[in-house]
Amino acid sequence: MDTLTQRITWREFLEMDFPEDPTYYELIDGEIVKKAAPAPKHQIVSANFFSALNQFVREKGLGVVLYAPVDVFLDDYNLVQPDVLFLSDAKRSLITNDGIVGAPDLVAEILLPTTAVRDRTSKLKLYERAGIAEYWLTDAQNTTVEVYQLTAKGYELYSAAAVEGTVASALLQGFFVELKALFGFLMSHSKRTCSAIARRIA
Repeated sequence: MDTLTQRITWREFLEMDFPEDPTYYELIDGEIVKKAAPAPKHQIVSANFFSALNQFVREKGLGVVLYAPVDVFLDDYNLVQPDVLFLSDAKRSLITNDGIVGAPDLVAEILLPTTAVRDRTSKLKLYERAGIAEYWLTDAQNTTVEVYQLTAKGYELYSAAAVEGTVASALLQGFFVELKALFGFLMSHSKRTCSAIARRIA
């Protein structure tokens, strides 16, 4: 016999007591999901992406860029914390003292080994359903970036690159990211580490 799990709302979620920092938890489709503490690679890439996007948005006067942890209330059963998000001036009214109430224009997730599958499946479907115009998936481990644009058919891959190259935004015309700049420190550190290992072996 199948056991049905009762979904909870974000109001019930916020009233719960957690054994640790509550920002380690999200509510996805009414189910509580625990997030791992971000690794240094994650934080480096997240900071680099935020800096690039924030600079572009500020210079153009387009809106506001925020980074986690900030609660985003998408509907009664979904409370998430994207790593980086962009809200256009037209959506400034979504900003409240409790968080963002509604769908941002753009969200970005920096993948962790423990979150990669969820970010590519349930979260992608959630952001698509919520009507978020653009979704950036950045894999610090494999140095890849994918940009998904919301179309009438759902999310479709708009731009992608691995290790080197450039990815661009469909939503923010003129905004692009060079992977060397985004992952530069990680790639140079990896090369230094490999060289040190080779020297020790020799």
